[in-house]
Amino acid sequence: MTDATTQIGSTDGEAQFGDYIALLKPRVMSLVVFTAAVGVFVAPTFVHPFVAFVAILFIALGGGASGALNMWYDHDIDTIMKRTQRRPVPAGKVSPGEALSFGLWLSAISVVMLGLAANWVAAGILAFTIFFYVVIYTMWLKRWTPQNIVIGGAAGAFPPMIGWAVATGGVSVESVLMFCLIFLWTPPHFWALALFMNEDYSKAGVPMLTVTHGRRETRKQILIYTLILAPVAIGTAFTSVGGAIYLAAALVLNARFVIGAWRLWRRDEVDAEGDSYLAEKKFFRQSLGYLFLHFGALLLQAAWVKAGMGVWF
Repeated sequence: MTDATTQIGSTDGEAQFGDYIALLKPRVMSLVVFTAAVGVFVAPTFVHPFVAFVAILFIALGGGASGALNMWYDHDIDTIMKRTQRRPVPAGKVSPGEALSFGLWLSAISVVMLGLAANWVAAGILAFTIFFYVVIYTMWLKRWTPQNIVIGGAAGAFPPMIGWAVATGGVSVESVLMFCLIFLWTPPHFWALALFMNEDYSKAGVPMLTVTHGRRETRKQILIYTLILAPVAIGTAFTSVGGAIYLAAALVLNARFVIGAWRLWRRDEVDAEGDSYLAEKKFFRQSLGYLFLHFGALLLQAAWVKAGMGVWF
């Protein structure tokens, strides 16, 4: 047994403030905050800046709560995977029980406070998002099916829909398309990671597509999902949240993304191993920029329109 394994369930002294911040998965939270903020800002309804700030804060806390509950449940496999061994629970800095309690309290606070600060439609979607990520994805899909990322990706796609609901009190075609943009982006993004982290998933017994169907099939599925994603991303330009700025960005970004997926599909596994999966790592990094730049373009488009109208929220 490794040192990390023996640390599970016990802590080395008092947990530090930074350990609890790490439980919230700050990198994932940054995506939650950004896409939720875009959802609020691009909506056609006026939202007071203070209400928008408070709403986004509690959406972020809800996302962080999901991360803490995920680390509580997954601490056994996090110990095995090199990528996750330094997380607070497998590293012995926070006990599983503390992570569970922390996540549950944050979940309750974030949902109730979002309902009071904004509306209960947004709070209801946030509550469902937390439930979906923790129960449907983490506890069920992740260890059961290679479609874990495909279905489970819905959890990360809800934030812009929640932001839109904060502003409008409901759901619309625009918010659904923002949801679909993230939902369809998730499989290529995570499968690209799995291509060069396959050994981790295999050791942990996680049925990632690379483990169950091999890297060749994974490359094929990345291309398929990228080809489905592109028209959805570009098509958003022809809704009320789109326009010339977003369309130009979407055309360039999706052309590059499709070309990248095509090159991955054509790669030989021997070549990939020979260069330490450099192309796969490059595509993974490109996928990060892809999503942020799309939502950045939506934000810029909305700012341009609202500046012309003399309003900002």
